[in-house]
Amino acid sequence: MKQSGNRKIRMGMVGGGEGAFIGAIHRIAAQLDNQIELVCGAFSSKPDASIAFGQSLYLDDDRCYASYKEMFAKEAAMSIEQRMDMVAIVTPNHLHFPVAKMALEYGFHVMSDKPATLDLAQALELKTILEETNLLYGLTHTYTGYPMVKEAKAQVSQGKLGVIKKIVVEYSQGWLAHKSDESSKQAAWRLDPKQAGISCCMGDIGVHAANLAEYVSGLSITSLCSHLSSNVTGRTLDDDGTVLLGFNSGAHGVLLASQISVGEENKLNLRIYGENASIEWSQLEPNSLWIKYPDQPSQLIRAGVGHMDAITQSNLRTPAGHPEGYLEAFANIYLQFSHQIRARINPDNVDITQLDKTQMDKTAMNDVPGINEAVRGMAFIENVVSASKSAYKWHPFFLTPEELISQELKPE
Repeated sequence: MKQSGNRKIRMGMVGGGEGAFIGAIHRIAAQLDNQIELVCGAFSSKPDASIAFGQSLYLDDDRCYASYKEMFAKEAAMSIEQRMDMVAIVTPNHLHFPVAKMALEYGFHVMSDKPATLDLAQALELKTILEETNLLYGLTHTYTGYPMVKEAKAQVSQGKLGVIKKIVVEYSQGWLAHKSDESSKQAAWRLDPKQAGISCCMGDIGVHAANLAEYVSGLSITSLCSHLSSNVTGRTLDDDGTVLLGFNSGAHGVLLASQISVGEENKLNLRIYGENASIEWSQLEPNSLWIKYPDQPSQLIRAGVGHMDAITQSNLRTPAGHPEGYLEAFANIYLQFSHQIRARINPDNVDITQLDKTQMDKTAMNDVPGINEAVRGMAFIENVVSASKSAYKWHPFFLTPEELISQELKPE
């Protein structure tokens, strides 16, 4: 039966229950543009808590599920005109892969919080499953959704900077600086290797920084030198790290990530230096993008003022001077993902997709982090952890677990 595309995309959620910060963010972002509605969920590993939380969101009682396994089975049994189209995964890391795998096997598209899986092997298996099912997968590398990040990427790709020489990206927080900070629900699972994987800081925020550097520059990390550390007694996972980066163009860079930088809130900064100019963007001033030159005054580009790249414009919602931030960046990813799903539902209906049939609109629709970014993200985490344990300096950036295990750690 052919589905009608003249409706909202129906979303289920796994995780994101009571006390889960990121669950609320996903729900707000997904529904901001009135293209997606939350219709069901399994919000907790505790059945009663899951059902109760779904009821607190005013979902239908029979679509507040005790477990994600129950949700997938019952939703798949519904008519195509009723069941959910996609699932948002907002659990601790160790559940990302099994939930995504089951969702795809039941025929549902997936939007997952990052990192995509617990380890690189799972990410590669997930890629195989996606190839077999031909379903959609999105990953919330949120910071790629900022309009001025899109503009920065456009400036680089148009050659405004010339040949890129150096990239500096920093993501600093201070919320895990002390032992007492570990009491929160958000801290507990991130510091538990069974739930977070082999890294806390790099797995939580360092991977965002690496993704942002690659996304804006258009380059790929090909080598690295890493030093990770744990700065609070009793911790087994890293809470701070510095990574030297080598890129496929010959450019070099440095990535700083920290969760023990006292006084820092969520300081994400990116600087890219080219032979002709440089750019600088900070999440603390997200509507601003600086372009700096060696022989003329620096230029401040403000969101919504003057000419913007078409893909930048497609991610702006408000007139100049009306700040757009984290929620809107998050929502941009969900909005473009909803267009992808809608195009699958009815690819021939221009009005339903709400997209003009231009190449730029197609580019915007496809500008969603996906399985390739998921694999590179997990590879980054495993590579930096492996390199940090070595006495040698430079290490190749490997994309399979076998390469990581078998590599002979020799200096470059």
